[in-house]
Amino acid sequence: MKKLTLIRHAKSSWNNPINDFKRPIIEEGIQKTIKVATESKNLFNDKSLIWVSSAERTKQTAKLFLSIWDENSEMQIQFKDDLYTFDLNQFEKIVKSCPNVYKNLILFGHNSAITDFVNKFGDIFIDNVPTSGYVSIIFEGDDWNKINKGKTDKIIFPRDI
Repeated sequence: MKKLTLIRHAKSSWNNPINDFKRPIIEEGIQKTIKVATESKNLFNDKSLIWVSSAERTKQTAKLFLSIWDENSEMQIQFKDDLYTFDLNQFEKIVKSCPNVYKNLILFGHNSAITDFVNKFGDIFIDNVPTSGYVSIIFEGDDWNKINKGKTDKIIFPRDI
C-alpha cells in the first residue's frame, strides 16, 4: 500500500511585483498553514519522503509544516525544480517516479496540478484544493509507477478547522 499526501502552498500575494517563482507567502497563509499542519501532525507513522517545489512559497510552506511535525525525524526532504508545475501530466509523472522503498510520499506543490491529480486519482471530487489544503490518497499495491484510482483518505482545508 502507498500513501500520497498533497499539500498546496500557502497563500501568497499577487500585489508584489515579483517573479512568480519568488513570491513569498503572506501572514494569512502562515496562520492557515499552522492550523492545517497542527491538525495533520499525527497522521504519519512510517518513513516518509517529502518532495517540495523549488518555488519560494512552497519551500516556506513546507518549512512551516515541518517545524510543527518536528518530532518525525524519519522524514527526508528534497527540493525539486520539476514540481514547479501546474500541469497534471507532468505532476503524475513525478509522483509515479517515487522510489518504491517509500510507502509515504508528501508533495508540496501548486494548483491546478494538485486539484486535477486529486480528482483523477482520488474517489472524492474536490472543486478546488485551497491554499494550505491537505489531501491524502491511499493506493493499493507496492509500485508507485502503477498507481491508479485510489481512496481519498484525509482532507484538511483551513476553512474546516
